[in-house]
Amino acid sequence: MLPFSLRRPVKQVLHCAALGAMMALPVAMGPAQADSVTVGQTFLASGLDPAEGATGWALVTHGIGEQLFQVSRSGEVVPNLASSANFNADGTWTVELAPDRFFSDGTPVSAELVAAALNRTGEANPSARATAGRLTFEAVDSNTLKVSTEEQTTILPSILAEWAFPVYIETDAAPIFTGPFTVTDFQPGSQISMTPNAYYHDADKRPDVVLRRIADGQSLALAFASGELDLAFNLPVESLSMFDGAPGKAVKSFPVAYQYMMWMNTRHPALEDVRVRRAIDLAVNRDDLVAAARAGKPATGAFASSYPFAGSGPLTQDLEAAKSLLDESGWVKGEDGVRSKDGKRLELVLWAYPQRPDLVTFQPVVRAALAELGVSVTTQVTESPSQVAGEGSFDLFLWAQHTAPAGDPGLFLSLFFETDAARNYSGWSNPDYDALIAELRAEGDPQARIALAQKAQELIAEHAPASFLVTPEWHVGVSKRVSGYEPWGSDYYVLRPDFMLTQ
Repeated sequence: MLPFSLRRPVKQVLHCAALGAMMALPVAMGPAQADSVTVGQTFLASGLDPAEGATGWALVTHGIGEQLFQVSRSGEVVPNLASSANFNADGTWTVELAPDRFFSDGTPVSAELVAAALNRTGEANPSARATAGRLTFEAVDSNTLKVSTEEQTTILPSILAEWAFPVYIETDAAPIFTGPFTVTDFQPGSQISMTPNAYYHDADKRPDVVLRRIADGQSLALAFASGELDLAFNLPVESLSMFDGAPGKAVKSFPVAYQYMMWMNTRHPALEDVRVRRAIDLAVNRDDLVAAARAGKPATGAFASSYPFAGSGPLTQDLEAAKSLLDESGWVKGEDGVRSKDGKRLELVLWAYPQRPDLVTFQPVVRAALAELGVSVTTQVTESPSQVAGEGSFDLFLWAQHTAPAGDPGLFLSLFFETDAARNYSGWSNPDYDALIAELRAEGDPQARIALAQKAQELIAEHAPASFLVTPEWHVGVSKRVSGYEPWGSDYYVLRPDFMLTQ
């Protein structure tokens, strides 16, 4: 059964035809009109083209884009724009589309349009090729797709729920999507104005939405406190006391499937030594980080403990073992307490970004832990984390990542750790790991996939290209107007079809 009962609405409103022109219009940054809702968060889609980078993820979380399959509130992969997917004897898949689904201009969702969009994305976006290689979509008829995969897979529905695969129509002005909201004005880096998609069920029950990007958590909290926002997504924990007993305001906290982690740049002269990386990993006390964030729990591996493929953990601090590893690698502590080798001090720069406020909170905790080890650490904050990570212009980088956005371990383990992966930020290369991921990619048995994912995490722990730190809890501020809002899905489904004003 589909997660929503979808039908053509009675009201027929044309999709906005001149989006490109509207992008140039000035936009007021104050409160929205009375019949609209203002949502504040620290991130915003950088564009509207799903074939570019992580834009597809942002469009889905904004309620603009949808995929053939999605992840339900309970974490299960369920049909959305598709109704079914069946594996064929020749290794291909047959995907049937759900009936009565429409783009926001009223165009019916057809196999031809889906194939054109997803083939374009697959060619342009490396993230769309991470789990099963290149996917090729062919329209059999208007309601049926044949899907071929470069690497044979038995988990195609999960792959099609990944953030790289929203469905769209490419136009000269801007792509047209199928989600419950449609863009009327886009101010890059600032805000997106949206109206209910008139061709989506219950359109008349949804408000207009102004989605504002507010760069840091403290400013987000202040905007919510002042009444500028109806919903503030991912408030910093230190701001929560501001809203105790505040009339018309509430905070809802929820566990997320993200992992807070720290990339280690293996191209750095010191960090290319696995002993140094392992020492740094052993020096960090996860309990101290949880205490600093005042929420969450210590990570046990690459995935939240609620997943069956999570690591067994625990990942404990062991300063004596860490010091021994640095001694073995030739880094000797000097009179000033900083280790050096061949005349060079062990000095590292630890990066974070304000879009995830907890990461900035972690910086002094990690710096203090590494200072005790004899590592001199300075800190930097960037508002362009993907650029810094992609360029490899960091030593250590605190990072937040949903590691199983489609309920499967394959995407994260491939996209971020295989030798030639598009997002192998650490620069780590290990042939045993690559072979293991190739085996995972071809394996269809759920229990075997769990075992392979756990072996992959053991290899990551052994070589430490990344250090997994905390499984977080997040906090959402809601005004009385949207008091019925319930956060789920981390930040992957922030605005959903059920986003409505509270009666």
